[in-house]
Amino acid sequence: MLDNFPRGTIVIEDLEIGMSRHLHKVVTDRDIELFAEVSTDRNPVHLDEDYARDTMFQGRIAHGMLTAGLISAVIGEQLPGHGTVYLGQSLKFMAPVRPGDLVRAEVTVEAIDHQKRRVTLATRCYVGDTVVLKGEAIVLAPSRKFD
Repeated sequence: MLDNFPRGTIVIEDLEIGMSRHLHKVVTDRDIELFAEVSTDRNPVHLDEDYARDTMFQGRIAHGMLTAGLISAVIGEQLPGHGTVYLGQSLKFMAPVRPGDLVRAEVTVEAIDHQKRRVTLATRCYVGDTVVLKGEAIVLAPSRKFD
């Protein structure tokens, strides 16, 4: 993975609206195979090129939740980072991710509730200029006062 920022923690007291972080990752055949094994989702559209060629995708695609996992990596490692707890995530899958695609996962701070330590994040994944996933996450951010 190619991160644009060091991993660690940004406590809620230091977060600002518009703050953004991202990472890049090439999705490999091995990633897809490992995700299928861990999730037990062995849908042939992900694993069998002959089968997938006859689908609307005209070839194999990565699991949508594998792509969504990259959002989790940005949240858990960069923004807010270590100590963050996921409370919810909405996702809309816009386009397929294929083996060999370079995915950019991006998270941007949209709202901060300091009293509840909750942060609303816009979440997006891109392949090139194409949005392949978009959504919103609500997280409990670490605090300098409590953690």
